[in-house]
Amino acid sequence: MTDFYDPPLAERDPEIFQLIKKEERREADKFRLIASENYASRAVLEATGSVLTNKYSEGYADKRYYEGQQIIDQVENLAVERMKALFGADHVNVQPYSGSPANLAVYLAFCQPGDHVLGLALPAGGHLTHGWKVSISGKYFNSLGYGVNPDDHRINFDEVAKMAREHKPKLIWAGTSAYPRTLEFAKFREIADEVGALLIADIAHIAGLVAGGVHQSPVGLADVITSTTHKTLRGPRGGVIMCKAEHAAAIDKAVFPGLQGGPHNHTTAGIAVAAKEASTPEFKLYASQIVKNAKALAEELISRGFRLVTGGTDNHLVLVDLTTKNISGKRAAQALDKAGIVCNYNAIPFDPRKPFDPSGIRIGLAAITSRGMGPGEVKKLADWMDGVVKNADDAAYLTRVEREVKELCDSFPAPGIPVV
Repeated sequence: MTDFYDPPLAERDPEIFQLIKKEERREADKFRLIASENYASRAVLEATGSVLTNKYSEGYADKRYYEGQQIIDQVENLAVERMKALFGADHVNVQPYSGSPANLAVYLAFCQPGDHVLGLALPAGGHLTHGWKVSISGKYFNSLGYGVNPDDHRINFDEVAKMAREHKPKLIWAGTSAYPRTLEFAKFREIADEVGALLIADIAHIAGLVAGGVHQSPVGLADVITSTTHKTLRGPRGGVIMCKAEHAAAIDKAVFPGLQGGPHNHTTAGIAVAAKEASTPEFKLYASQIVKNAKALAEELISRGFRLVTGGTDNHLVLVDLTTKNISGKRAAQALDKAGIVCNYNAIPFDPRKPFDPSGIRIGLAAITSRGMGPGEVKKLADWMDGVVKNADDAAYLTRVEREVKELCDSFPAPGIPVV
């Protein structure tokens, strides 16, 4: 019999190994401010990198189509029960591969092609999967987008109500990807009840804030809640659907067999770990600190002459309007990246520029908060951002800031990343 040799990654595939090490270094050395990113804990990373990736498990716990599920069923049950306890939900499905598939499962559960659906328009801070035309959600359904007020850039509930009364949508989405204010789920509920629509809350960005008690929860108000399990929740790259008990069967059937085959068991384990971590008093303090850091950055940027969409923030996110700074969002984001400050360029409401070169940048504070940074570090960040925007074409200046950023990051080790 031929001996089987199973070498480590560094030996089997040194090219991929070195790229992973470089990404570790990048994540350790930079200010990571993309609002959809965070640092998963060492425990979450260990769970997602485990042998659970070897197992195929079509179906649900105790109702599988494959044998050998004795351990997997326990893992999935733990993930479900922990998420139910964390959010107070009647029913939880942890099998969606990510947030977009979770949202697609909602459409499959409740809609027919051509049904009206209502969601926040992408240019106003919504998400592609809430009915934007380039998404499958905008191609298969008659999607309508509500907007924000021109003066304060907050959701225009008069418009939401008017559109709902006129079109009688099957679903109303309450969810965002670039909206720095509290989502008022009760107002959405009133409108949904008036027109007989289902209310779907997408809390992908704010799930950790909801779990930490610093953003109001849609549980009990929304019929269905979807989310990713990373971002502010600090879990693996996965998805989850929570719903009222009356919708449990429809949701489960839509996920499997409607959209997916076997769940990613290693991700399920990571979700279970993240839910346990999020149930601790320490996580509540962490969630609170995210919001404090975001508010502190907003104040610091305003004091330096930056204009912010809605004038500030209530959550983890700051949306910066650069129209008064004589620089586009894309140029600013690229210069900041060279300086070790990683964010994304982003459209602002009523943006006069094109989506691929918009007027704004989107800043998220969850990742640096995971490193233990606070108001002092946020003040330095504001100074650097101000300097970079003013000196975007000065390569020497950007290099100097990048060095200073690394020196600060060295004092705040990144969770889950070994010393590199």
